[in-house]
Amino acid sequence: MTETGPIVVFANFLSDLAVDLNEGQILTQWAQQAPRKAWLLRPGDVLVTPVPLSREFLRYVYDLTGVPPESVAVIEVPPAGAVPLARAVREAGLVGHLRALAADRGAALLPTALDASAIAFARDIGIAVHPYPTVEAAEAALEMTMLLNTKTGFRETAGRLGMRLPVGRMCRRPEAEGVARELLRDHERVVVKPDRSAGGHGMRFVSRDDLRGGASLALDTVGGPDGMWVVEECLDVAESVSIQLEVTASGTRALFSGAMRTVQGSFTGYASPLPPSCAHVAGELEAWGTALGRDLADHGYAGFGLDALVDADGVAYASESNIRRTATTTPHTMVTRLTEGSANAHPAWSVAKGWTRTPMEFDEALARLRASRLAFDPDRGEGVVLYVDVPPDGRSWRYAVIARSAGDVEEQQAALAEVLEFEGG
Repeated sequence: MTETGPIVVFANFLSDLAVDLNEGQILTQWAQQAPRKAWLLRPGDVLVTPVPLSREFLRYVYDLTGVPPESVAVIEVPPAGAVPLARAVREAGLVGHLRALAADRGAALLPTALDASAIAFARDIGIAVHPYPTVEAAEAALEMTMLLNTKTGFRETAGRLGMRLPVGRMCRRPEAEGVARELLRDHERVVVKPDRSAGGHGMRFVSRDDLRGGASLALDTVGGPDGMWVVEECLDVAESVSIQLEVTASGTRALFSGAMRTVQGSFTGYASPLPPSCAHVAGELEAWGTALGRDLADHGYAGFGLDALVDADGVAYASESNIRRTATTTPHTMVTRLTEGSANAHPAWSVAKGWTRTPMEFDEALARLRASRLAFDPDRGEGVVLYVDVPPDGRSWRYAVIARSAGDVEEQQAALAEVLEFEGG
């Protein structure tokens, strides 16, 4: 991320970009990851967060990044229910304070999700939207942003650009069961996806047996009674992979790629670079991403991710695009920042989640890492980073492992499971 002035890091996880706002529970759950945005802060920046950050976590972030605490501002917005963060800021009476922190210094807003409420908020406080030159330029990209964060919009665009796709059809909710039955004539299983979904929310995996004997297809309420859905063949997936790219005036550039860890389609972790088992698809991923980048550039958009599935035969199929900052964007920026100038210039890294047997505080978890010499070492550019603060339950810890190779990452993850006493570790 390149800045020309202060940045207002706007952790608007509560956004209608990926799912409808009436899916309040899942959005509130995602918002618990907002503390990771602290890793983006540089002197002069501001973080606007819908959840509080512990003093211990902020001290830890500032120590590792070398940012003087007094040089940044963290604005914690009181809970306001499942409403966009911009509205919550207004309801809390914080607009004037934020305007004073940002507008007078030529700052730009960096939203997690480029949505209409974030654009309107940037206009209200008189700042641009990073990395766009003007609020109007960001607004011009909004239509394409909304389209490609839908499953139907992606299938239409990817098909037009020549990407390989799983066999599937788009339909309205009332038609989904009939379409599933039709596809199940030729395929053992299908996956049924709501049009606007992220992290596997609302997805269903359906087999022929599930719809026998008069059984009906039960779907989540996401999308409403007449919303769009996608029904696709369920591939025999060996790996779920992704590539993150950046679109600028000079073209599209690949930033990083890796393999996702998923359970029933839900994201649980990520490892970069691509493992040897699917390194052969890297060129195809980049080619697809470059084609999509050209299309996005024509509509003024500036950064995105592309997900794909690699089947048991090693063939890649494009699955969706993430036209927003994703669960891997900030960790990658953090890894790059923490290893810059270290002995580990080209690190392997992963993010994952583990459950401790009993709750613990942030300082206790960090003390265990330091005592076992697993804590991140800036000189070596290796180690474990607790990158999302203490979890609300004290048990479900998100962490990053940074090392010289994928093998070293796996070794450190195994050691971490013992040190923090993860269940199943």
